[in-house]
Amino acid sequence: MKKFTEIGIGNRWFIRTEFEHEDGSESEIKGFTRPFKLKSVYIRIWIGKKVLIIDSKEGIKWVGKGKKKLKLLVGFYGI
Repeated sequence: MKKFTEIGIGNRWFIRTEFEHEDGSESEIKGFTRPFKLKSVYIRIWIGKKVLIIDSKEGIKWVGKGKKKLKLLVGFYGI
């Protein structure tokens, strides 16, 4: 299971953890969870339908999304 802990504006909560399960489903909770083994750190800037992601492992990339949103997040990816 993958964990994404994000801090910032645009999500339901200022600090939240999202879980990606093996079957592809997702769930989220308010706050941090433990245990957490850090894999990468990222910044996500979502303006309209474009998302700029600056990731410590994957570098910089632009992604298109189907929904219009405004988000500014610092995230931590782990297991």
